[in-house]
Amino acid sequence: MNKVAKALSVSGKCFGFIKKNAVMCIALAAAIVTSIIIPPSKEYAAYFDYKTLTCLFCVLAVVCALKDINFFYMLARKIVQLFKTARMSILALVYITFIGSMLIANDMALLTFLPLGHFVLTTTGKHKYMAFTFIMQNIAANLGGMLTPFGNPQNLYLYTKYKIPNVEFLQIMAPPFILSVVLITICCFLFTKAEPLSLTDEKIVLSPKRTALYLALFALSILIVFRGIPYWIGLIVIPVVLVFADIKALKSVDYGLLFTFVFFFIFAGNMARIDAIRWLFSSLLDKSTSLFSVISCQFISNVPSAILLSQFTGNYADLLVGVNIGGVGTLISSLASLITFREYVKYNPEKTGYYIGMFSLFNFGFLIILTGFTFLLKSF
Repeated sequence: MNKVAKALSVSGKCFGFIKKNAVMCIALAAAIVTSIIIPPSKEYAAYFDYKTLTCLFCVLAVVCALKDINFFYMLARKIVQLFKTARMSILALVYITFIGSMLIANDMALLTFLPLGHFVLTTTGKHKYMAFTFIMQNIAANLGGMLTPFGNPQNLYLYTKYKIPNVEFLQIMAPPFILSVVLITICCFLFTKAEPLSLTDEKIVLSPKRTALYLALFALSILIVFRGIPYWIGLIVIPVVLVFADIKALKSVDYGLLFTFVFFFIFAGNMARIDAIRWLFSSLLDKSTSLFSVISCQFISNVPSAILLSQFTGNYADLLVGVNIGGVGTLISSLASLITFREYVKYNPEKTGYYIGMFSLFNFGFLIILTGFTFLLKSF
């Protein structure tokens, strides 16, 4: 019986790990399958974008450190306390997530601000807005992150791979970003009411020294992303400082996301060396890079789509827009969407079907409008 119990325990842990890291496991499987077709060789070393991996690690590590001292929680709470109604508080939560995704990446923005959304709505008795708020925060995280190179993981990769100039990057992403802000604001006004609410007081004290140190490290990370400092400096400085200042932050880094990138680099590199695949993808992307990238995201998510499709096109402007607006749509179109779904179900396990239905309605609505807007913009 002990052996059976141990076997069941091990299998349960394995299932739990796979469930929690589904995208990484799929990426690993894809890397292994393509490695059978294209056996490992010294050419594999050229698959990896080392700067992207370094920048992602540095940003995630510093954000974890700031989160550990409640920096983002305090900041968000202060902003929410300025508003006195359900409508304006929900709008504030969504905007905080929007801004947060531009600064600390979409996944981290959701992990930081979704719990605050739950806290605000439960403590004020506004449970009825929970699904809507989570969905709007999710859309805000996916679409808010599109404006900056480090806002979404796929942005960081494409920005680095194609060496996109900073001003051009903003020019490419500004139109869909502005429309996204307008659409999200309209939804928040239409689907919420100006019902009065208030938050209980909670005293949060930040350590001035730690706050200053982590903000300095965050500034260093941003300078690396914008090519102001060689990336290897961050790879040395940030881990060394955090080992002494907050080793927990290093342990809290989403290494699953980093390994997902590694496995997809292998998968994409191998796919690019298969003649039939290279011809097929090149042909499809030549017809419409933006449309094909949007569709691709719905089935294999936006990060792997960016890595894979970048092997077959030099049209980075359309690819960049496509993999960003393609982040809304299905539950698997973005890792951020899976994070939101997991968090909602954790709080409301009995309303899974209701959430998926509402999620699909809003996300596909945004997807259709933004895709149509993109094609309309190109026609002028």
